[in-house]
Order: sequence, then structure tokens, then C-alpha cells
Amino acid sequence: MNQPIKALYKLEKKGLNDRKMAIVIDGFTLSFIMSDTVLRNYFFVLSIYANSCICCRVSPKQKADVVKLSKSYGNWITLAIGDGANDVSMITEAHIGVGIFGKEGTQAARSADFAICQFRYLEKLLLVHGRWNYRRISLFICYYFYKNCTMVFTEIFFAFFNGFSGQIFFLDWLPMLFNAVWTSWPCIMNSLLDQVIIYLSIIKLV
Repeated sequence: MNQPIKALYKLEKKGLNDRKMAIVIDGFTLSFIMSDTVLRNYFFVLSIYANSCICCRVSPKQKADVVKLSKSYGNWITLAIGDGANDVSMITEAHIGVGIFGKEGTQAARSADFAICQFRYLEKLLLVHGRWNYRRISLFICYYFYKNCTMVFTEIFFAFFNGFSGQIFFLDWLPMLFNAVWTSWPCIMNSLLDQVIIYLSIIKLV
């Protein structure tokens, strides 16, 4: 971490987070900031401390540069939301892109990872479907390792009985059938039926 960012992080001890602060910047000023390394560092840290950061009159490339700036200074996940063709570069640059079908066309929705019809659906997408998707992927990874370990360790234990002669326990077509059946159907059924709801607020969204 360079010196400007270190100096700005020290402002946290002075109660900068306790103050409500908003940043409003136009496209010309943003291009001037992005061209200088020191100013770019100051802009990023001040944007993190601010309650809101508004970039107005910016080009599609500048939108993508702001997202790229956020990605380069941390390991957090970035989310970009847009409804027009000028938001495509920003959506594709972010880790997760959400496109909204609107009056400006469907370019943003077609380039995004997720597409919604109205902005109010974003809450349900993040709190409900986001958690379901995270849990399903976690279960799928654990099941995938369990499935393969079961098949591989069976062959390893069988090697002690055949004197490490290279004889296989399963026929050649059985591992292919094993992966085709036990990788697809259990995961599909789990993804379709597994819906865990914890909070009452989430139940209202559903």
C-alpha cells in the first residue's frame, strides 16, 4: 500500500467515518484524476469513506475504469447495474453484472450475468436468490469431492488386494456412467428443490 492511501487510512482515527460525506464528480474531472496515480489513490479512499459517490456525465470507458479501480485495491466482489448500452462496459468489467430491461434497449441485459425487469427486484435477487445460489454451489462442490473420493479410494483400496497389478475394480464404462448419472441428476434435483428461508423479511420478498 502506497503512502497516500496510508495517510488517508489514518483519517479514520480522527472520526472521518462519523461524518456524512458525499462526492459528486463529473467526467472531465474524473479523467484528470484517473490520469494521475496519486489522485487516483486519494479518490478511491475518499470514495470508500463517503456515504455516496456520484459520477455524472461520464463516458462508458470511465464507468468501467471506476469499477476496475475498485477491483484493483481489494479482494471484494464488485457489482455493476445498468439499463442502457453505455453501461455495457461497466457491467462486463464488474465481477457480477446486472442488466435492467428498460426504454434504452436490451444491450445491458444481454451483456449482464443477471437480467431483471425492474430495479426493485434487485433486493430479491441479492437476498433470496443470491443466498440460494451460494448455498447450492457450496453443496455441489462438497458433493463433487465426495463423489470422486468415493470412486478413487475404492480403486486405491482394491490395489492392496490385487497386489498392485494394475487391475481395475470398475469396468471402463462404469466410471463414465458414474459421472454422467451421479453428477447431473442429484445436483439438478438439489438446485430445484433446495430453498432455505431464514428471515421473515426474506419471506415477504418471496
